Amino acid sequence: MSKTDVTFAGWDAGRDIVLDPGSPEPLYFQVSRQLQAAIADGRLPAGARLGNEVDLAASLRLSRPTIRQAIQTLVNQGLLVRRRGVGTQVVRTKVARPLRLSSLFDDLAGLGGKPESAVLVNQVEEAGAEVGELLEAPGLTHVRRLKRLRSADGEPLALMNNYLPDGVLDPADDELRERGLYQLLRSAGVRLHAAEQHIGARLATEEDAELLDEQPGAALLTTQRTTYDDTGRVVEYGWHVYRASRYTFNLSLTNGPQ
Repeated sequence: MSKTDVTFAGWDAGRDIVLDPGSPEPLYFQVSRQLQAAIADGRLPAGARLGNEVDLAASLRLSRPTIRQAIQTLVNQGLLVRRRGVGTQVVRTKVARPLRLSSLFDDLAGLGGKPESAVLVNQVEEAGAEVGELLEAPGLTHVRRLKRLRSADGEPLALMNNYLPDGVLDPADDELRERGLYQLLRSAGVRLHAAEQHIGARLATEEDAELLDEQPGAALLTTQRTTYDDTGRVVEYGWHVYRASRYTFNLSLTNGPQ
């Protein structure tokens, strides 16, 4: 079997991808599964380039449509990207974040990443009726609005917007760059108790695309979260968008009463 261009740090597709024609598992899936494993364990790191489909098909003695289907499977999962003039490249694996009462900053740090924040807005504004309703405080006159771009290891990941009742927190920009919002709230004596969160999806606007290094119309994950302290007061309402190619939520399900 001839070697392929897909070689990186001792990993070689022609040598390391093992196919079983007698398996009930389709050949394209065997290829995509083993490529995915190589990406997950670091043998194919972010930025590694795959050879062209013709060479890879010849190396594995498979048809080009089979290789194309295997690669497209991983493109759809956000693990590979096709770039004009460059070819197919490995992209960073998604950040898998558990659903719990924590900030993205804290979760990224806990996962060993290097979270960074660019503060786009940090100001006190008049609170209209809609904002007062979101914060469950109809008589609220002023609100602190935050807008931050959160990155991990130098790559933009999420655009984060928050309303806080004025007086709950008065953070400096440096604090917002260096610490997560929930960490700042706890340091200010706020006892976080519960939150209600909704998860959805939408397409990237021109502004989203520019800030998140995506194409207009790219898929984005969205969340809206209302956070309560131990007295039942709303201390924060957030609406955030995340790059679907780099981000996912994890949650555990258990059996309820039968």
